[in-house]
Amino acid sequence: RITFHNLDGFTLCTAAAALTERVRILVNVAVLPWHAPALVAKELASMDVVSHGRVEVAVGVGGRQQDYAALGSAFTGRHRRLDEAVIELKRLWGGGAAADGERVGPTPIQVGGPPIMASAMGPKSLARAATWAVGVSGFTLLGDAREASKLFRATEKAWADAGRHDHPRLVTGSFVALGDGAKSTLQGFAEAYLKVFSPELAKGLSEAMPLHDPKALVDLLDEVEAAGADEFIVVPATSDPAMLDELARVVADRR
Repeated sequence: RITFHNLDGFTLCTAAAALTERVRILVNVAVLPWHAPALVAKELASMDVVSHGRVEVAVGVGGRQQDYAALGSAFTGRHRRLDEAVIELKRLWGGGAAADGERVGPTPIQVGGPPIMASAMGPKSLARAATWAVGVSGFTLLGDAREASKLFRATEKAWADAGRHDHPRLVTGSFVALGDGAKSTLQGFAEAYLKVFSPELAKGLSEAMPLHDPKALVDLLDEVEAAGADEFIVVPATSDPAMLDELARVVADRR
């Protein structure tokens, strides 16, 4: 998001890369039509060097016209520009020259550059993603395993239809709050985040979100794992570090 109080994703992930040694660094989601591809290629390659080859990225088009307007970027044609940007990223990471004939450095640690997933949902977006992505990074607002499973099956179909024999990486996630006052924390964050679409919609969706209860989270993790998820991303609805302790306990108990 641009017109929201979140930290910039590239800056945040670079800091995470500098402060860690083993965990993968996922930029999720980079809205490529906002940016010049050469700049994104340089930023992600730099992050890959700083992290010693631990970076991956999920890319998409975003859904908020306000963010495009804030950047002076056209909302129309964004899907085409996404596909073109991915092609350009891979070309530049592979050593292709920029407009002036010079290479965009540094060279990523990972051969060919960081793996790229698609933040795609519909059949057309998935069909395009099947031509360039290693998998899909989805999201379920309401913590619904059936929604995640539907996306996974559609992704597998898109891969098969494209003649691919590799299995797509299947990732999903959801907003979560744990600990004291978790329900009000989750609903307050979600309502503020979603009100750009409409206050009524934001209120209704936020009140329906279940992942403020540890059991609901464990049940969802079990269900998406059974549906074939390679990874589930817990998106915290709070900046309070105490939630990490709560999350660690939930995950440990699940084992």
